[in-house]
Amino acid sequence: MGVTRRIIFPTIRLLLWAVIAAALVKLAFAGAQLEPATDALTPTGSVAEPTVQAATGTITNAVTVQGSVVADPAVVVRATLAGTVSKVLAPDGSAVQAGTPLLEIRQETPQDPLVTTDPTTGEQKTTERKPKVTVEVVKAPVAGTLAMPTLKDQVVSVGDEVGEVSPGTLSVSGTLTPEQQYRLVGAPTTAQVTLNGGPAPFECAGLRVGATTSGGQQPDDTSVAPTSGTLTCSVPAGVTAFAGLGATLEVVNGEAKDAVVVPVTAVQGSVQSGNVWVVADEGAEPEQRAVTLGLTDGRTVQVTEGLAVGDTVLEFIPVPGGAKGDVDCTDPSQYDPAVCGG
Repeated sequence: MGVTRRIIFPTIRLLLWAVIAAALVKLAFAGAQLEPATDALTPTGSVAEPTVQAATGTITNAVTVQGSVVADPAVVVRATLAGTVSKVLAPDGSAVQAGTPLLEIRQETPQDPLVTTDPTTGEQKTTERKPKVTVEVVKAPVAGTLAMPTLKDQVVSVGDEVGEVSPGTLSVSGTLTPEQQYRLVGAPTTAQVTLNGGPAPFECAGLRVGATTSGGQQPDDTSVAPTSGTLTCSVPAGVTAFAGLGATLEVVNGEAKDAVVVPVTAVQGSVQSGNVWVVADEGAEPEQRAVTLGLTDGRTVQVTEGLAVGDTVLEFIPVPGGAKGDVDCTDPSQYDPAVCGG
């Protein structure tokens, strides 16, 4: 055992150190042998633009708008004659019907004197004439509660506000985006309305599309869609509602069955006319083609002319100077109509 500790173990250690020293010397003078990369810049794949085929489907142009219940504004009563109020026929605060007489305006117009000549003597005689009197009765334009601040003997001019009638009725109103306003061109006169926490959905008549009071300008918050119009209809009698309630309006403006449809992302334009890029053969350059558009539901659009079922088109319209892949059309925060086609 003493021989092993004194002779054999030290000998083994010396051999190991010798091997390590030899390896270090080789690395120091020869260096590491690395295999050079071959064809490092050679592409290994290709980018293919996604395509879709025109298909047949049923498309319903249903526009849903969030709104609220509002009290209908008072209707102004205006003077229709310049003169003096001779009679107040309906007191302030009274309930009136459309056509109820509200007040009477009297107008006196002076007349020139009547001059006559005696045929025998030639003497002229002047006779004063009474003023010409015109009386106009102002009537209530609508039924409701009258507010009448005008007093008897008050002098008014044509167009002066002499009172107002509050109809006491309610409407449902919501704002429209430009895309929704285009989809409601030629809309029907009714909408289906659901009141938040209210009765069952009901038909709201007198549907009308109007301009926004703000002129449709872009809001300061860019995450909010710009508005370009309002959608309003009248709450029917018998439906219990209160001003300020939230509501949902749904308007169905047409349905097409067995229509030729493609995604809106494939079409440049969304109303009346547009362009698609048709892929005729694999590997060939897409060809721009003008098409006529019909209904849209916001995801797909009807093509009435220019495409047939089975035609292959680019799923996203080409964007000069940019790649379509830079925008996620399914993400509302990235959605760009110029890229996504809507």
